[in-house]
Amino acid sequence: MTNRVISFLILCLFVWLIWSNSGKKPNLPKTEDFISTVQEINPSDSLTKAIIGIQPYMVLEDYLTKEQFKDKIGKYILRAREEGLIKDNTILLFPEYLGTWLVIAGEKRSLAKEETLEKALRKMVLSNFFKFTWNWLRAGKEKDKAAAAIFRMKSQSMAKSYFYTFSELAKESNTYIAAGSIILPEPSVQDGNLKVNVSGPLYNASFIFGPDGKIIGGPILKAFPIESELPFVNAGKVSEIPVFDLPFAKTSLLICADSWFPEAYQSIDSKGAEILLVPSYCTGNGTMAKSWQGYSGHAAPKETNLGDINSITEAQAWEKYALPGQLSKTNIQVGMNVFLRGALWDLGADGQPLVYFQGNLIPVSHAEKAGIWSLNF
Repeated sequence: MTNRVISFLILCLFVWLIWSNSGKKPNLPKTEDFISTVQEINPSDSLTKAIIGIQPYMVLEDYLTKEQFKDKIGKYILRAREEGLIKDNTILLFPEYLGTWLVIAGEKRSLAKEETLEKALRKMVLSNFFKFTWNWLRAGKEKDKAAAAIFRMKSQSMAKSYFYTFSELAKESNTYIAAGSIILPEPSVQDGNLKVNVSGPLYNASFIFGPDGKIIGGPILKAFPIESELPFVNAGKVSEIPVFDLPFAKTSLLICADSWFPEAYQSIDSKGAEILLVPSYCTGNGTMAKSWQGYSGHAAPKETNLGDINSITEAQAWEKYALPGQLSKTNIQVGMNVFLRGALWDLGADGQPLVYFQGNLIPVSHAEKAGIWSLNF
């Protein structure tokens, strides 16, 4: 009987190994950029610096290999160059969570066909059962141990794909890139290269790449994770949000929700920031036209008019309480906020760029899916 049980278990393991590895080297379709709008917001021969905001439209197949991801992101940069938007003093701004979905890189192509994120992650867990279990058992204090285990399990491959993509594209385009954001465990920068501590706390982090392909300074950590992130994402310190002394301006970056809190602006304004970049991800199709539900995961700042909750739209709240409304209280004269768009399981996505220049919110052309906007300053 014992021999039969052992033989059965070996057979089950063999079948699982075949299943878990099948579909991990897929033949993928060519990437598509979905660009409907390219706009130079304030054409000028006298202004020599530029922020180029890129709103990519991502589909899940774009994340299945690092080569596919780089090819997709590279299409937007190539289009910006072809349109003559990239100057000597240019920084490209990509949105929040752009790198996070590299969590499915190297996984079964069928994950990209699942209807919901929950089903996709369940299949990922099953096909990486032993790695997942090991990371789940050594999870820290996170409430959502499953999410934490998945991101730790994939963190090294995610970091490699993310760094490879933006490092190579920064060198190829000879420009600066604010590379959206990615969830990683205790990210750090050593000699311009991205490192992670698999056992460390998870953060929503962003990085700025220089034309030499190296990361400038250290990671930018989101200080105000929203409600959906709090069960597994740690908060960075507001006081440690950096200001980068780049050749064209002292530049700071606030990851999405951080741009809603006055103390974040006070921190970077005190450090002499001249331009502000905000990468964002607003889930839910059509969210911007719906009623604003208030602050997520944190108490509203005292300056907030609580009567606006359920009275104004999400889009109106972004204009009043995020970058445009907050920058007017600082010495910072230039800012841009871009959003991630795409077909990402059942998550949905919404948002259009917010562009601030010399005290004014500048109207921009709408993009149905993907778009590129260049602000000269």
